[in-house]
Amino acid sequence: AGPGSYTVGTMSERFDCHYCRDPLHGKKYVQKEGRHCCVKCFEKICANTCIECKKPIGADSKELHFKNRYWHDSCFRCFKCYTSLVNEPFMLRENNKVWCSNCTATADAPRCKGCFKPIIAGDQNVEYKKMAWHKDCFTCSQCKQVIGSGSFFPKGDDFYCVSCHEHKFAKTCAKCKNPITSGGLTYQEQPWHSECFICSNCKKQLGGKRFTAVEDQFYCVDCYKECVAKKCAGCKNPITGFGRGTSVVNYEDESWHDYCFKCTKCARGLANKRFVCHNGKIYCAECPKRL
Repeated sequence: AGPGSYTVGTMSERFDCHYCRDPLHGKKYVQKEGRHCCVKCFEKICANTCIECKKPIGADSKELHFKNRYWHDSCFRCFKCYTSLVNEPFMLRENNKVWCSNCTATADAPRCKGCFKPIIAGDQNVEYKKMAWHKDCFTCSQCKQVIGSGSFFPKGDDFYCVSCHEHKFAKTCAKCKNPITSGGLTYQEQPWHSECFICSNCKKQLGGKRFTAVEDQFYCVDCYKECVAKKCAGCKNPITGFGRGTSVVNYEDESWHDYCFKCTKCARGLANKRFVCHNGKIYCAECPKRL
């Protein structure tokens, strides 16, 4: 901004005011565009109007101009903070208002979604999906603690720290009742930590392995054979229900693999067939007649 293009002085020659024709000799006058006029006519006819206060800029006032706009020097202030902008950097914004560089930067800065105040260049901030927060305004929706630049989980319009997300949304282990944050497995529609789904005897993890459930206890194949499974009355080996002979024959508190349940004399398989028990031994229906 610079001063207007006119000259103010005291007339020493015999000139009349260009407009009212009053003599100017010995009086203060204004010369503009080659014309001499009295101060009164200048302010009424020739003076520029201040864009801020809408009053004429008189001959005794300091005038500043920028792009065909004029201000009293006292009116050339920041529209937001009222700081004088004489000899200071400024920006002409909407409605022909002048702003200082600080207020311009603040107005153009993104707004924090937490406090709704501007995020000024240099402020620590968090950005997510075209939204921004001051670092200290980015907090957990549950515990209200500052997440800052830490890990978080979005849920709709809310954000959760890792701990709150685990307790609020993560599945809970059927054994230890703590949240399952990663991995895990499901058995009978219940979630388990892999380290909680173990053999009740040897404590080895059972995930991805064969096991047997007995009265809410889980056993690996080896421990089930050794500690739990009934022994076949025929071959004396454990009846596991795995592999060959998954079917079991039970009779008077004793059990057999289906392939071990056979006639003592002719070795005919008797699973799902008529049989006779004689002196504690199993026979087909024909063999007792031959004894």
